[in-house]
Amino acid sequence: MSDHPSVSVVMPIRNEERHLRAAVERVLDQHYPGELEVVLSVGPSVDGTHAVADALAAADSRIVVVDNPTGVTPAGLNIAIATARHDIIVRVDGHGELNPGYILHAVDILESTGAANVGGLMDAQGHTPLEQAIATAYNSRVGLGGGGFHLASTLAGPAQTVFLGVFRRDALASVGGFDETLHRAQDWELNHRLRLAGHVVWFTPDLRVIYRPRSSIRSLARQFFLTGRWRREVMRRHPETWSLRYLAPPIAVTGLAIGSVGGLLGLAVRSRLFSSLLLAPTAYIVFLLGATAAMRSLPPAARLWFPLVLIVMHVCWGAGFIRGTPEG
Repeated sequence: MSDHPSVSVVMPIRNEERHLRAAVERVLDQHYPGELEVVLSVGPSVDGTHAVADALAAADSRIVVVDNPTGVTPAGLNIAIATARHDIIVRVDGHGELNPGYILHAVDILESTGAANVGGLMDAQGHTPLEQAIATAYNSRVGLGGGGFHLASTLAGPAQTVFLGVFRRDALASVGGFDETLHRAQDWELNHRLRLAGHVVWFTPDLRVIYRPRSSIRSLARQFFLTGRWRREVMRRHPETWSLRYLAPPIAVTGLAIGSVGGLLGLAVRSRLFSSLLLAPTAYIVFLLGATAAMRSLPPAARLWFPLVLIVMHVCWGAGFIRGTPEG
């Protein structure tokens, strides 16, 4: 009998036909020495996600498929956790691929630190030039502002949040699990509640998960707009989490809008004062050019996409934050 604790891998999935098989195979290829099960919580999908999930379960008895009729990620997670049989819960997404030894290393850190949750780096990687540009923006300070689990230079230790995570089931239960009313940012909010309850959230760059980014500008725009909206909702519910980092995108969007409209109006009426507002969008263009020039490792085709990717990320996140959620 193995001395290693049994683990349950929970995966909330929806519209993941393209990446699901690779994500599950990376879990099974971990060769974890203890007992392991995979619970696929499948939301309503417009592609063949459910068929792929059912085929995977039919081929391997360690895989269980459950339905998430809401299609909402936190509900899918809670359904999967309720189905899971073991006390260590490993969260994996349908477009994420664990690096070798991830689960064993995470469990060892969980036990050695006494943390409630252990996680590591979101290593964004793309295939097409657009996906490569998006991935680079994810992994760069100019894209997402330098969040800890996006940067390999971040040191191991207690953290505000981590990517995905390996949890103690009793710690999750003690704070009520994932908040199903938060359609985005639910992982950040859960880690915040864990820390408020006195638990430790531990980050280590030794743990990596390959993240497959969106494959179109439209889907990227929607992702960041919704993320901005729900980030504002988290900050509304937890005022103590307000910070300049999260206020920067809405401030920038407001400045760009005022600068562009006011500056063009100034040119039309020949007002130097109003025309000077064009300095704001001009400065942003200079920033985009400088940031793009610094990405020397990007292939030429991906570098052409990079300025547009940054604009979409910054503007859509900021606009979503300004718009807020219906609940807010």
